[in-house]
Amino acid sequence: MKKIEAIIRPFKLDEVKIALVNAGVVGMTVSEVRGFGRQKGQTERYRGSEYTVEFLQKLKVEIVVEDDQVDLVVQSITNSARTGEIGDGKIFISNIDRVIRIRTGETDLEAI
Repeated sequence: MKKIEAIIRPFKLDEVKIALVNAGVVGMTVSEVRGFGRQKGQTERYRGSEYTVEFLQKLKVEIVVEDDQVDLVVQSITNSARTGEIGDGKIFISNIDRVIRIRTGETDLEAI
């Protein structure tokens, strides 16, 4: 099993969710996060004063899938989250050793 974490632009969430459901994903976790990368932040104006927003708002989508679903899920996220501009986000993939469903005690693939 693999855990896929995608950092995306907030307005792309609906497109990403639809793409993931169409790819067979049955669950995901979404968190509001803040950060910066090459985009570095942006300058904004408020009441005549300029200020720099260093940490931009993003969303983190977390999904656990079987190994054979990884490529399809990554492609679905990439296609639906891409705008072609700096700041589109990143995808991280890591191994999952074990999953346990708290309610039933099911483990691993049955727990997903």
